[in-house]
Amino acid sequence: MLPSLTSMVSRLRLRQLQLLISLDELGSIHKAADAMSITQPGATKALSEIESALGAVLFVRTSKGLEANDLGRCVVRYARLISTDMAHLREEMLSILQGHGGRLSVGTIMGAVPMLVDALARLRQEQPDLSVSVVEDTSARLLNLLDQGRLDLVICRTSVSRRPDAYDSRGNHQEELILVANPGHPLAGSETLELRQLVSSRWIVFPVNMPLRLTLEREFREAGLSFPQYPIQTSSTFTTLAMLLQDTNLVALMPWDVARVPVEQGMLIQLPLHIRSRSEPYEIVTRRGVELSNMTHALIEILMG
Repeated sequence: MLPSLTSMVSRLRLRQLQLLISLDELGSIHKAADAMSITQPGATKALSEIESALGAVLFVRTSKGLEANDLGRCVVRYARLISTDMAHLREEMLSILQGHGGRLSVGTIMGAVPMLVDALARLRQEQPDLSVSVVEDTSARLLNLLDQGRLDLVICRTSVSRRPDAYDSRGNHQEELILVANPGHPLAGSETLELRQLVSSRWIVFPVNMPLRLTLEREFREAGLSFPQYPIQTSSTFTTLAMLLQDTNLVALMPWDVARVPVEQGMLIQLPLHIRSRSEPYEIVTRRGVELSNMTHALIEILMG
């Protein structure tokens, strides 16, 4: 039986977590002890104390040396997260003491990438020493990272959450959706298109239950058509663009703001299909009841401006 959280917190120390990381990387008590400038008996004792505090064996001896078991890999993963967070804490404290810079972690869905890029460019003009981390993913995954405190702010749709009231949302940004394809697509050059003409095309689509996927499914349903079989599913902007550039038979529904540059440069084309359904607006989202940093407030002000 695992000890309580209170017991774990009271018994574990940051240096012990660093030992776990060294053991995982080096696979040897002796090497880990040398790396941390402690004796081998001291490292062995420290590992025993960690396993006692957590109520579980974390490493096993193999012919290759010490290897983390399933529980050990889990603990090491969180040890790395904690170590990274401490480094970020020091970085942000130093920035505050120096009166500039800071750290900002932001998440965004594909359609909001251009808006975020513009806002960050303006913010970094004002704060050139600002360190920024950007994650692009689906709304559900971004909200999960926001819940964990891994992100300060996300631009996404809160409707995918089971508890949208846990967030503060600002703004209401509507996407213009277009259908894009490779210039070599068989229907390139058409003056008008009906959805039925694209049923035989290969589609790149968002994962199931994501807003853009639901919008496309609604288009097919209202046209009395079956959703395309064997689509390629991805939430990655880069993967979508790369596959469209490589395969002349693929089509994808994308936000105009995202597709604008490759379309204007002739890398992709917009197929003349009228999209009747409107996608759900996305928002600027933070956790409710959490005090925001000055940099987060500054980014929100630019995004809302």
